[in-house]
Amino acid sequence: MGPAGPEYAVPFVVGSTGSAWHIGVPGDARIVRGVPVKPLVKAAAILFVAALGMGGLVSCSSTATSSGHARRRPVYGGTLRVISNAGPGSLDPVPTYNYAGYELERGYARQLVTYPTTSPATAPGAAWARATTLVPDIAAQVPTAANGGVTGNGLVYTYHLRSGVEWNSSPPRQVTAADFIREFQAFCNPGQFPVGNSAYFTSAIAGFAGYCAAESRHFTAKGAPPVTAAAVAAWQNSHQISGLSAPSALTLRVTLTQPAGDFNNIMALPFVSARPAEYDAYLPGSAGLNQHVLSDGPYQVASYTPGKQIVLSRNPVWRQSTDPVRHQYVTKVVVTLGTSSDQTVLADLQAGGQDLFLADLGIPSQAIAGLQAAHDQRLRIWPSSNLSPYIILNLRSPNAGGAMGKLAVRQAIEYGVDKAAIVKVSGGPAVAKITTGAIPPGSAGYQPSTRYATPGSQGSPAKCKALLASAGYSRGLTLGYLYPNDSGDTTIFQSIQGSLSACGITLKGMPEPSGGAYFTDLGNTPQTGKPGTWDMATGSWFPDWFGNNGRTLIQPLFGSACTLGTVNAGCYHSAAVGTLIGQALKTGSAPAAAALWRQAGARAMNDAAIVPLISGQITQYASSRVHSATAGTANFSTLLQGWDFTNIWLNPPTP
Repeated sequence: MGPAGPEYAVPFVVGSTGSAWHIGVPGDARIVRGVPVKPLVKAAAILFVAALGMGGLVSCSSTATSSGHARRRPVYGGTLRVISNAGPGSLDPVPTYNYAGYELERGYARQLVTYPTTSPATAPGAAWARATTLVPDIAAQVPTAANGGVTGNGLVYTYHLRSGVEWNSSPPRQVTAADFIREFQAFCNPGQFPVGNSAYFTSAIAGFAGYCAAESRHFTAKGAPPVTAAAVAAWQNSHQISGLSAPSALTLRVTLTQPAGDFNNIMALPFVSARPAEYDAYLPGSAGLNQHVLSDGPYQVASYTPGKQIVLSRNPVWRQSTDPVRHQYVTKVVVTLGTSSDQTVLADLQAGGQDLFLADLGIPSQAIAGLQAAHDQRLRIWPSSNLSPYIILNLRSPNAGGAMGKLAVRQAIEYGVDKAAIVKVSGGPAVAKITTGAIPPGSAGYQPSTRYATPGSQGSPAKCKALLASAGYSRGLTLGYLYPNDSGDTTIFQSIQGSLSACGITLKGMPEPSGGAYFTDLGNTPQTGKPGTWDMATGSWFPDWFGNNGRTLIQPLFGSACTLGTVNAGCYHSAAVGTLIGQALKTGSAPAAAALWRQAGARAMNDAAIVPLISGQITQYASSRVHSATAGTANFSTLLQGWDFTNIWLNPPTP
């Protein structure tokens, strides 16, 4: 996010979790799995996520209970009851950058292209590949060079919209290409809530960066008009983004600044939803808009009482024939806001008082082992692909004679950490998968790595000591370790502290309250080169999409930018890695891009830029009456990193 507006973060809790970043690229303003809080530093995107709550893998039985396959037959009707902490914060897709919001938007805000809900059991694998492969949504097909949708040497994407997709306006009317252009025009609004991640679009679409800069200048200039809905709409409706055009009502044409093989993935982000003309009456993300949400999906917002309840009901103008990915099984969805206790969540689900939880809640991590031992089929632990958590190494720290700037010291840490112990304190192998490289399984360029491998992943004090001695620290050294002061992250820090002490590295804990202050200090690069700063820190990373996703994984982690609020908080720099990133970003072929991402990740790990620890999985629990076609209980969407309620039914379908 640039100077046009504030950045904001969104805290959320999953189980007894720690902290995580869920960041796309430098320059974004991210909120995920939660609700907005106070603005943080610019160009940062922050997410709080629980390592344990991200769950591991259990088998996905087709028979949730004794009724078995009968549960696979859709049942229509009933009220899906959902429990939540604070909810999404906003119902507007422009600023909503959290999974709680994504889960609800699935019912009322459609995109041109999207991902299917196939509930993969592992990552990677054939089912994972299907779940992370784009399918048409409002667009009749996913543009490719083969079908004529990508032309101009990869610079022009043409999306042909389906006829019959309508707004639930009065009277109903067709969703058009102009509605998508209106959404883009609202991205860099000068109000309180700009788009969650503008950098994906300003760097890819011709004229987008200039449009946003011009809007910012207009509303910040001396004598500028006040930022009102009318003033913002008037400016946006009188200015164009040169890379966007509508040759016809049902045709959207997008011109890029350079070829981008992942552009369709960018267009599948929930930000890129159609935007009705009625929204011009409200500032994006405003309370007024929240009370006047229109729908082009199977469900509509019937009511929204902030802090208390969100009710979705069937959209009467939606037609199944125009929507290949969603259904309208349940009659109504009632989201009850205001619960923060994981124990309450599990008790309500087991008692049947609630059916599911939004992504801003979870179940107690300590309950998972017992649920697994009891073979409770209401528990599902789905695969993800992330670095949650990993260790950030501050290469600029002058502490201990500039120890962190020395490759041998960083490599000693790589060998010294007992990753098996991290898995144990994070809930066990079912919910935490050891990662050995910069790219976790399921992301572009993943390849099993034996770099820094140790027997049983338990660390090697001997190799650690030898490398420290070669760097001039035969008597050991003391380093500062920054971490969020919550139970999950404290336990992880203590585990790392214990394993490194075996080879002579003493970690001095630098705990800070979980929240915005932690990530502000972590990304405060003007301070991270000064004495007394942190040397190591806990971070966590969730890419925005999977499959061809190096733009949202390798680039933010290892891009050379070292500015205030950067994702690359350790200020790692490599000209060679930067060149590979640049080549991958403009490569049209996904396999070719993956090879470049793989090389970039391997080079970063040769430089010991970070210490990958585990990839946390997604834990889900539902009431016994929740069913879906892809699992005996609630389904799983890789896009939403949670359940897709448009593909869930209830049995019995009670009100």
